[in-house]
Amino acid sequence: MQEMPLKDVKARLSEVVDQALDGHGSIITRHGKGEAVVISLKEYERLTKAVPSFGWLLANAPFEEGDLPERRTSPDFGKDFL
Repeated sequence: MQEMPLKDVKARLSEVVDQALDGHGSIITRHGKGEAVVISLKEYERLTKAVPSFGWLLANAPFEEGDLPERRTSPDFGKDFL
């Protein structure tokens, strides 16, 4: 993935998008620091849908009553692990 200053991306946006469509994304920098990434929509969808979020997994897991331990709320929770 190539790095490009924002000012260069502004001047060559069409080229940057074409490169992303060809599988060559770009990191956009501002003041020498990476700030954003240009990738194809296909790659973005692959990355965001490839692995479900932990929250989604928990919400959609086939748990039944008693499958999970009760949540401990006491202040000393975790002291056994120190």
